[in-house]
Amino acid sequence: MNYLKSSWYLSGAVLLAGFAGFLLLKKDHSLFSKTHALFPKPRASTSTAWHPPNEKTIPHTDAGNLIRYGKELVAQTAAYLGPKGRVAAISNGMNCQNCHPDAGTRNYGNPFSAVASTYPRYRPRSGKIETIAFRINDCILRSLNGSKALDSQSREMQAMLAYIRWLGHEVPKGSKPEGSGLDTLPFLTRPADTAKGGLVYVHKCQSCHGTEGQGFVTVDAAGYVYPPLWGPHSYNTGAGLYRLMQFATYVKNNMPFGASISQPQLSTEEAWDVAAFVNSQPRPQKEFPADWPDLSKKPVDFPFGPYTDSFTEAQHKYGPFAPIANATRRR
Repeated sequence: MNYLKSSWYLSGAVLLAGFAGFLLLKKDHSLFSKTHALFPKPRASTSTAWHPPNEKTIPHTDAGNLIRYGKELVAQTAAYLGPKGRVAAISNGMNCQNCHPDAGTRNYGNPFSAVASTYPRYRPRSGKIETIAFRINDCILRSLNGSKALDSQSREMQAMLAYIRWLGHEVPKGSKPEGSGLDTLPFLTRPADTAKGGLVYVHKCQSCHGTEGQGFVTVDAAGYVYPPLWGPHSYNTGAGLYRLMQFATYVKNNMPFGASISQPQLSTEEAWDVAAFVNSQPRPQKEFPADWPDLSKKPVDFPFGPYTDSFTEAQHKYGPFAPIANATRRR
């Protein structure tokens, strides 16, 4: 279940909300105005599957170099923003592409294909209309356990915005191509089993992520060849992967190395169980008290109360989730 190698150098109230989104869109567009001119109009596609644009089309200009730098930041985040980062030491040594493989271009692996076409967008976790910059910083603070957010006007933020928008510039506004986000995974009829998951980990994950989930560091110890899945340098409890459904779906379609949605290497039960095992291990605890202002919008697998239902935190963390989902639909 090894994450992508980081050394391969290489995610009227309606009227008011819409107006707010328009204002945020204008603000976000100002951050990449120089690169926006590089994006031709979306072309008609004969397939619903998304294919990233050809990097050879990126011009050798300042704007094009910003796009390339954005990709570099996604692929080798630790080199620039990790504990020994060249720009700042604000993250845990993991890379963005540990959760967004192939620098955000792998279908069903949290690709960036639909980011430009769907943001700004309302997200119930924050209860706000979020910009792409907001979303990037959310990942830095949660998945990379960052100590601080990037300045929205910094070269690094503008580079990542430019790269993400370039990746999605052929996707029509408001649409999501096939393979964006993650696939769905059937619920188990039982709670996910940490003991069974531990056995899956030993046989299919441990060789890359270590006996203690610590990962393997690069030669210069500036980042990771394979990222840690738990421990002090892994994602914190506020990260999306700390939700069992997110982790299980991600590994089912992407792990171990070589797996894909068409050629998975884990069964559905193995994916749920190994997710339970990994997320039962110690990791940085980080509270985000402003999350889920509307408690009724919490996902069925959100592991922290309070809830608007009568199910326990344990069931919200490990399942079975079908009874919770059914109760939510009846409300």
